Amino acid sequence: METKLFTAKEIKPAAALIRQGALVAFPTETVYGLGANALNEQAVKQVYAVKGRPSDNPLIVHVSHFEMVKQYVTDFPVHTKQLVDSFWPGPLTLIFTVKPDTFSKTVTGGLKTVAFRMPNNAQTLDLINQAGVPIVGPSANTSGKPSPTTAQHVYHDLQGKIAGILDDGPTQIGVESTVVDLTAADGIPVILRPGAITKEQLEEVVGTVKVDQHLISEKETPKAPGMKYKHYSPDVPVWIIDGDSQVVEKAIEWAKSENKRIGLYVDDILSEKFSEKVEEIFSFGESNVEQATKFLFAGLRSLDERNIDVIFAQNFPETGLGIAYMNRLKKAANQKILKIDSIFE
Repeated sequence: METKLFTAKEIKPAAALIRQGALVAFPTETVYGLGANALNEQAVKQVYAVKGRPSDNPLIVHVSHFEMVKQYVTDFPVHTKQLVDSFWPGPLTLIFTVKPDTFSKTVTGGLKTVAFRMPNNAQTLDLINQAGVPIVGPSANTSGKPSPTTAQHVYHDLQGKIAGILDDGPTQIGVESTVVDLTAADGIPVILRPGAITKEQLEEVVGTVKVDQHLISEKETPKAPGMKYKHYSPDVPVWIIDGDSQVVEKAIEWAKSENKRIGLYVDDILSEKFSEKVEEIFSFGESNVEQATKFLFAGLRSLDERNIDVIFAQNFPETGLGIAYMNRLKKAANQKILKIDSIFE
């Protein structure tokens, strides 16, 4: 199968492929998604097959307007309008209980709920409108690996496996949307996956918001994507390290003592300081969590393709966007944080 790259002027043929049951990757403000007609069970099954994704993982359904959601959900929780008005289109996914027999188990993962999102990307909203159907959209990559933030990342993973990719350049945010469950019995929204929309931002709109912090085991069925222990992982082992230069120095010393070739994912300051002491560096630029988040998956992908044995990735405080950044980084590292003091006791 030839995988065609579509431009903004070629949305009509890309939408036709979606209607025909083919798979087309699409851009969002977060990461690139792997699109298929959410109402076509065979097309959705192909999403799982192409990604190598466990079939118990539910999929997020992407819509171009809230009226589309109303076709599948009858009873909306109390905070729905406030959240939709405040954050759609945008990086917020909302989970609702759907009408019976509206989506197949390939979409729901066997649950009675479905997650919906209206992405903040004009090309993709046009794609959904022209296709005339809601579109499932897990990240357009091999399951478990770093999510794609450019069309080239998608092509690297899925060329020859999908019909097309709608190219809109690099994404702006770099990590997947915040997922909020609105189906709790007490009516309080629950964050299942952190993202660019923070708990504080949500609470400004709806008051109290809870956070589900438990990690899903391999035997559990997650209610939203990205909840399992290990996810977003390159093939090269990742360790989280503190951004203090003395800590980085010790980490490099330890890795060298183990004869490991080193890759660093760090800011410009650390990149310049250690450029001659390690084999590979991917700098995310200025030392702030926005930059670190935007380039996290691109950095992990880039370093993974080089001849190294270990990746050291810089941490950030778990506040605001840092919660989403560290959530992805911890899963990429399979929860491995390098404890320098214990290594050099």
